Amino acid sequence: MDQTTFDFIPLSIDPQTKAISSSSASSSAPSSRALAAEIAELNNLSRALVTLVENPMGVPPPPIPVNPKRSAGVTKLREAANAEFRKGRYEEAGKLYTMGLQMALSRPPWERSQVVRDEVSNLFSNRAQTCMALKRWAEGGVDAEASVEAKRVGNAKAWWRRGRCLLEMGRLEEAREWVGRALELEGEEGELVVLLRDIEERLRKEKA
Repeated sequence: MDQTTFDFIPLSIDPQTKAISSSSASSSAPSSRALAAEIAELNNLSRALVTLVENPMGVPPPPIPVNPKRSAGVTKLREAANAEFRKGRYEEAGKLYTMGLQMALSRPPWERSQVVRDEVSNLFSNRAQTCMALKRWAEGGVDAEASVEAKRVGNAKAWWRRGRCLLEMGRLEEAREWVGRALELEGEEGELVVLLRDIEERLRKEKA
């Protein structure tokens, strides 16, 4: 007749690390080595679960870091919007840019890197141009600023577009400050230099 033997094994837990240990696992006997292996596996699992709870974004991304279908979709929407803009169909262009932004901003967290920044910056800047074509200066200014927030350097068009919107709204001091900052980052970019000259001229006329 088989008999089951129950051995009481004292366990202790470290109050700081929460790791489990047992004095019985320090022996060189086969049973002790097996116990030590089980305790080590349990401690590893515990640490992994704690890390997951404290940092859920620590979950590794899937093998493909950027979904090529999403990238292709964003590009297709941007190109379609550009085509509508060239035809003078600004309302339709704006809608397509908005759809592209929604798709770009819905990327999973592990894709929120330079890829999404470049996409969002381009789309916001282009939508700002659409707003300007419709003389929606306030909306255009907001979009251009959002583009700059996504990409501050190498984005002279967005800097210029917000500066132009501020000028059109009569916010001259703010426009001068904005374009001044743009020139510090973008260098003596031609359109920005001309825009600053226009702003300074308007300021002189108002003070005359």
